[in-house]
Amino acid sequence: MADQPLGPGDRVVVAGASGLIGRALIASLRGSGSVVTQLVRREPAANDEVRWDPAGPLDPAVLDGARAVVGLNGASIGRLPWTSRYRSELLWSRVTPTRTLADALRRLDDPPLFVAASASGFYGSRPGRRIDEDQARGVGFLADLCAEWEAAADHAGQRVAHVRLSPVIHPDGVLKPLMILARLGVAGPLGSGRQSWPWASLDDTVAALCHIIEHDLTGPVNVVGPERASENDIGFAIARELNRPYFIPMPAFALRLALGAAAEDLLLVDSDIAPAVLTDSGFEWRHRTAESAVRDALASPDR
Repeated sequence: MADQPLGPGDRVVVAGASGLIGRALIASLRGSGSVVTQLVRREPAANDEVRWDPAGPLDPAVLDGARAVVGLNGASIGRLPWTSRYRSELLWSRVTPTRTLADALRRLDDPPLFVAASASGFYGSRPGRRIDEDQARGVGFLADLCAEWEAAADHAGQRVAHVRLSPVIHPDGVLKPLMILARLGVAGPLGSGRQSWPWASLDDTVAALCHIIEHDLTGPVNVVGPERASENDIGFAIARELNRPYFIPMPAFALRLALGAAAEDLLLVDSDIAPAVLTDSGFEWRHRTAESAVRDALASPDR
């Protein structure tokens, strides 16, 4: 099935469909004519929904015959603070559902491709270096979480794509807290502001997931915009689109004092990540720069 466009006759199973990326992915798949099976935790409300328990077990028959199974489960990384209890929730909500899907896939004779979410946090901070999929795991809470997340997916067998997603530039994604600061007139550099932030538009994130399925890609795949962006680049682009100032800095020590490890992993992280696998497989971006993604994301009059 490699290098075959998604379309009528293809079925894709999606877990974690209620999130920002999941909703957009399902809309795109349906737009192509593909059939989507959603795994839900409640009583099914439509014929395309199947109830499941993320803690397992899952009947392999639910996945049998699909072209791909996409796992996007996970509590929000952006919810702060990361208390000990919430750190456990961040880990459980990713590793447990992924392991349930992997165990069901492993029991099939001809399993579909497992497109398993991971995150750019796998690499930690690597100041001054361009990072691709060949780089080893970094240091930090998110790096450890991603390593366990990917290990859970590997229980499925050989056909696993570890999709290292970047923060999505969207009003309901990474832009949300930055937009609040901008509207209050208190936006400015976080730390030095020069740190490289991985990013991707929602359109390109969804297109990349479809591309991975269509090209039957396996192994780690960085889903990240092709051009480097600093925190200043993204923050200033938001302020400019909202016609607000951008000059009030937030020192790194204050962020660390207020947020602890979350400051290092989310706001002060310095990771210049390259989408080498996507590039080599012919993927084409709609948004090559973070500024373009911000402009498009904030183009709606009700922003």
